[in-house]
Amino acid sequence: MVRLHTNLGVIALELDAGRAPVTVRNFLDYVESGFYSNTVFHRVIDGFMVQGGGFEPGMRQKPTQGSIKNEAANGLKNDRYTIAMARTSEPHSASSQFFINVKDNNFLNHTAPNAEGWGYCVFGRVVEGQDIVDKIKKVKTGRRGGHDDVPVEDVLIERAEVI
Repeated sequence: MVRLHTNLGVIALELDAGRAPVTVRNFLDYVESGFYSNTVFHRVIDGFMVQGGGFEPGMRQKPTQGSIKNEAANGLKNDRYTIAMARTSEPHSASSQFFINVKDNNFLNHTAPNAEGWGYCVFGRVVEGQDIVDKIKKVKTGRRGGHDDVPVEDVLIERAEVI
């Protein structure tokens, strides 16, 4: 379990190391190192997801460790209140950024081991603080630092802890 302490409240995550061992170990390494302290939810799209784990306030990107293997074929689905790894168009490019689904996003699920079907690896779910996720998805967003859907007022992850 991991707790994300945000400026809007606490989100508790139950991680599934059995089905996503590489992804969970990677996420826990970032949590235990303090990496997520003072990072923001930098991409918020109501009806889709809230994304964080890579930028400090002011949209300053943090340096990350290497990317990890995409474990999206683990059978876990991108359902509402699940947490998944963010990545680029390269399937095995996830590092520190994650997102919490705010609705069932079946189109993000693994369907095949190819460019169109790799999907996004779910590695846990929100077990407390769904109301906080719902607050985050409703914040006003705009364009900042060359990015769209950025909260106008920072939604800060003050710290993350393993519990």
